[in-house]
Amino acid sequence: MSDVRDYLLTVDRDKPGALRIAQTTASKLESKQVTLIEVVQSLGEYINDEDATIRSKAVSYLSQVVGSLQPAFLARQQVQVLCQFLCDRIEDGGAVSGLTKLQGLTRLNKEMAVMTLRAMLEHFQDLQIRPQSQRLQILELLNCLMSKHRSAVQSLGTESLVGITDLVSGEKDPRNLMIIFSILKVIMIEWDIVGHAETLFDAVFCYFPITFRPPPDDPYGITAQDLKARLRDCIAASHYFAPYAFPQLIDKLDSTSPSVKKDVLQTITACASYYNVTTMSNYSVTLWDSLKYEILNVQEEDLADEALVALRAIATRLSHGLTSTDPKTSLAAYMRPIMKECNEHLREPQHKQAKPAGQILKSLATASPVALFLVVKAVVPPFMTLYQDANSIATQRALLEALTQLLESALLFYGYTSTAQDLEIANPLEPFRDRMFEMFSQALMSTSKEEISFRVTALKCLLYICSLKKFLQDNEVGMAVQYCDEIILLEEPEGRDDLRSAAIAALVEISKMKPTLIMDITFPAFMARLPDSSPQDDTDYKTTLEALARMSVEKTISDTLIRRLFNRLDAVLQISSTPAYPQAILSTLHYILQRRQLTGDSNLPSYLERVVGLITKTAIASTDSRTLNALTDMVTMQMLGRLSCLIIHAIDSHKQKSVGQQIYTLFCEEAQFAPIPFREDVSEFQRSTMILSTYLLAGIGKDISLPYDFTNSSLLLDEIIRMALYESSASLRQSMLQQISLLVNKFTPNSNIQAIKNMLWADSTGLFVETNLNQSSIRIIFWLAKALVLRLASADEVLQHLLGLLNHPNYGNAAARGFALILAPDEIISKDNGAMIRLLAKQKVFQVCVPEIAKAFRGAGPNLRSNYLVALSGILKYTATEVVLPELETLLPLLLQSLDLEDQDVKGATIETLTIVSQENPAAIQEHVSSLVNRLLKCAADPKTNSMRVRYNALRCLRGFPGKIKESTLLPYRRIVLRAMMTVLDDPKRQVRKEAVDCRSVWSNMDEPDEDE
Repeated sequence: MSDVRDYLLTVDRDKPGALRIAQTTASKLESKQVTLIEVVQSLGEYINDEDATIRSKAVSYLSQVVGSLQPAFLARQQVQVLCQFLCDRIEDGGAVSGLTKLQGLTRLNKEMAVMTLRAMLEHFQDLQIRPQSQRLQILELLNCLMSKHRSAVQSLGTESLVGITDLVSGEKDPRNLMIIFSILKVIMIEWDIVGHAETLFDAVFCYFPITFRPPPDDPYGITAQDLKARLRDCIAASHYFAPYAFPQLIDKLDSTSPSVKKDVLQTITACASYYNVTTMSNYSVTLWDSLKYEILNVQEEDLADEALVALRAIATRLSHGLTSTDPKTSLAAYMRPIMKECNEHLREPQHKQAKPAGQILKSLATASPVALFLVVKAVVPPFMTLYQDANSIATQRALLEALTQLLESALLFYGYTSTAQDLEIANPLEPFRDRMFEMFSQALMSTSKEEISFRVTALKCLLYICSLKKFLQDNEVGMAVQYCDEIILLEEPEGRDDLRSAAIAALVEISKMKPTLIMDITFPAFMARLPDSSPQDDTDYKTTLEALARMSVEKTISDTLIRRLFNRLDAVLQISSTPAYPQAILSTLHYILQRRQLTGDSNLPSYLERVVGLITKTAIASTDSRTLNALTDMVTMQMLGRLSCLIIHAIDSHKQKSVGQQIYTLFCEEAQFAPIPFREDVSEFQRSTMILSTYLLAGIGKDISLPYDFTNSSLLLDEIIRMALYESSASLRQSMLQQISLLVNKFTPNSNIQAIKNMLWADSTGLFVETNLNQSSIRIIFWLAKALVLRLASADEVLQHLLGLLNHPNYGNAAARGFALILAPDEIISKDNGAMIRLLAKQKVFQVCVPEIAKAFRGAGPNLRSNYLVALSGILKYTATEVVLPELETLLPLLLQSLDLEDQDVKGATIETLTIVSQENPAAIQEHVSSLVNRLLKCAADPKTNSMRVRYNALRCLRGFPGKIKESTLLPYRRIVLRAMMTVLDDPKRQVRKEAVDCRSVWSNMDEPDEDE
């Protein structure tokens, strides 16, 4: 055969070509043009050549032929012959690859797998002196044997255990170690390792702790955490390792490196989770003696947390299968010295070690119901005595804080939200129920009103015992509800509102467990506090409404509250009143309904009826221009509109069709209220009802027919545009502009888009025509453009026309500000309201506008340049970072010049963009560091010329440079930045001063080397 010769001549210069030759041979085998014997015989002169390179190429050829065959093609005898052939030549290159491919064949049996393993163990004792790539191939073959022929490998017993351990020892390459740790873990778990435990343990523990740091741009993606996790699994794989693991791990806890300590603590946790109960019982107290120092003498919070996790893991393992609270169990023996030491620390509750002692108790108590029982039995009785004898509020507060942690643990097993089932151990807190309830109640209600933090802690304790199943009677929980009601309704807040907020939060939690108590006790008390008319100065109703809204989590509660609030709103509106109170009620109703799944709600028809009634009243009230009342206030209309929109979204299409025909009549008879469009000399009161029309439009579906034959005629749109052009009220004009945009984006069919374009740039009548341009027309132009661009209708054409406005001498600045409007999120033009917002709309705006802006900027006069920068800022503000980054080379000069503008919004948006760029693509700004640092310092410095947002963001951007941009680039500016920070530290705003402190710290530490982990 010439195939082998062709392969040998090709393989060095064209590996894909050589593979094709091997595949051709495989095809000949499968079509029976040649036999396997003929293929093997054709290797004769090459396989026995004195040149090892030629032998390796010949074996590689055979391996690739085998790998190209169908898995079931070769007969068992042929597989055996090939396996023997390759095992005999296993040291020749390519043989290992061929053997790996053979393992995937269906007819490779146990004897062949054993033959392969023995050949490996015999010929690769010098594995570690071979190249990494060759070692990796050998390890992949071994891994293949372990995964596909494990029983064959395991049948060799000690031979495979010792042989594999010797074979892989001494490896250092991370890729190879990942495979080795996986192989050894299987042996540790599934082989009989008695008598070999120390050998296996030493084979892996020699790598502890892992100090590997992947090189930059590591193509293999292996991290130190990956290696640590695999190694940890090995150390925890067998309880036979305990005599070797725990003493060495405890020794390593003395390390000065936090990283090493963390690895030790996590490994102890893993061992505790997998070693058996007997083993952990033998070492539990010894481990406690070592771990407690990390918690009681805390130096690093995260290390203390890891130590607590380890303590809990030990208790969890010792609790396995345990239902007895007998003090002679291994769990009780483990916890006894811990309880004793924690009790000693809690005798001085204000001492620094009392808090960590409480954390230890909490950690242990969450391990199991038995552990909780033991903690409660050992700790709560002396705790009660300590509390009774405490001579200061500070001491009592410290004790309550410790008890809070214990109660929190009890909730895990006995709380209403607990998933624990069929517990054989009763709640160990039962004997202390009455005393606890009395103690917490007195602390909450009988303590001086100034002791806010103490009362907040007492309230938390009271809430926790209310949250325990079958712990308190309903009348006792009811008393707790009354306490919360009193705090919210009757007490004047002392300083911060912490206690009132905690009381509201407690009622919210109780409402989930005992909704009837809230409806019977809290609702009457709170509703009685709501006034029947708008108070002039008193705003306590806001707190009451907030609390009611937050409590309405359960459907039964929210149903009742919604009904009562609608009734109260009707009562308030019957009396001539100021708008603030009705607005607060409407806002509360919107908040409650927004959290509900309204579609299919049985109460939805009644909600619709109520809002329709309110809309009708509002429309009728607007016809009387003599009286300004709550309903005719524009803010009230906006809130009523939002509520209506929310409800209309949920109703069926049949009812939405009815709403669609009432958008401008507002559900009124003709004699009561006439629609606003197409009327002249309409009062502002009546025009303001267009706000309601806008929200009704937003609420209905896009397939609903509109009045005035909108689908076939542009009369309605022309009229709303006319109204917006001449509207003097900013709020009302905004609503009309939103309505224009919604009509075009949501309801205009594709066939009518040309008519919209004619409105914009028809020769004599279009809004773009010079004689028609003014501030009002530019607003309309951009709202129309927003509608078209978001649905990607003629977007390129529209955007090009908008860009042409930027060089207008009179209206260029107004046009520049309009670009931010196009992509800005809007309450009305939103997906929730059925607006068409294409995924690529933002990208389209960026791709069309930014290159044109950059090009035009270079040729623009000094007076017009700022227009292009303002427009650019408006676009970048709402464009995804991944879209911006590829164009940075073009954008950066413009962004830097934007920092010189006086416009605070532009500056703020530009700095936010630069902050993201500096974090995600720091190389792009490296050559601009000098001008960037100086400009940012200028933006951070002067409160008179820079807003707080600009100053804060400038400091935040500067703070992000170290660690991202090369130190050698930043170091020349270090002194300048630190000197500038001294001035900023006197900024009048606390938030800015804090950011200046952080920025100074980062820059001052820049030349200090990072701690080696």
